[in-house]
Amino acid sequence: MKHIFLLFSLGISILSFSQAKKPTLMILPSDNWCEQRYFMTEFDNQGTKQKVPNYKQAFQEDTEIGQVISKIGSLMIDRGFPLKDAEQELKAIEAKTAEDNMTTSASSGSGISESPLDKLKNKAKADIIIQIWWKVSKTDNGRVVSFVLEAFDAYTSKRIAASTGNGSPNNTEIVPVLLQNAILSNIDPFVAQFQAHFDDMFNNGREITLTLKKWNSWDKDFETEVDEKDIIDYVNEWLQKNTVKGRFNVSDASENKIRCEQVRIPLYDSNNNAVDARQFAKGLQKYFKAAPFNYEVKLMTRGLGEAILVFGEK
Repeated sequence: MKHIFLLFSLGISILSFSQAKKPTLMILPSDNWCEQRYFMTEFDNQGTKQKVPNYKQAFQEDTEIGQVISKIGSLMIDRGFPLKDAEQELKAIEAKTAEDNMTTSASSGSGISESPLDKLKNKAKADIIIQIWWKVSKTDNGRVVSFVLEAFDAYTSKRIAASTGNGSPNNTEIVPVLLQNAILSNIDPFVAQFQAHFDDMFNNGREITLTLKKWNSWDKDFETEVDEKDIIDYVNEWLQKNTVKGRFNVSDASENKIRCEQVRIPLYDSNNNAVDARQFAKGLQKYFKAAPFNYEVKLMTRGLGEAILVFGEK
């Protein structure tokens, strides 16, 4: 009977694990691939010229990238990982932007306000970004495709998996098929690497960065006492209660700034919706907006994995 109970318990554990959500993936060409093919856009970032990949141009003008992403995507789907189509996501964002541009107020005719920061954040969400680079070389035995496949955590930008390799010489297959065949022999170790990363998140929480700042106009700071405790003490207590297993690291703390790194937050809320840095930080914002504090707190984000709370004004 004891053995039967253990087997039953093990079966439940395996079933629960198998029903856990897989990470959402998005496949994009690497920055280097875009640079080599001149699919880059230059913009002025406060006086500094910067280049970013122009994915829209790549999808519209390159004849191979769509097929390559489709081939790699099929390999990932076969292994049970949901995939967001980057080209379709970009089209959806453009459609929403066009709709916002055509929306005006019925009373004043005013348009929807959108800052440069809003536009920067207006991008598709995915748990993991897979970037692909490839090059085709001619040899005496036929064409050989070389590739670099890298996976990045979209929240922390940390590289979590990588694979490189060369395919077998072949003159008959098209490039997307050559690439698919080359990656196929390396895909399982690659998938195992980022699945291990996601398993760690499932058990220990997603990692984000949380920063608290203050406006110069605020007449308090993070060493101000409330009921005989500093504000920073309340921050610590809230994080202890709301992070996964109380895991976070205060890397910088002063009267004007608190920076917390390796903050482990739940992957999903009680409604099974994915939790990002903004949603998590909103809980802390509400905490300090309520009694006994009643502070005005502005919430900002950088990407999916960093939240910034600024105390004193909205």
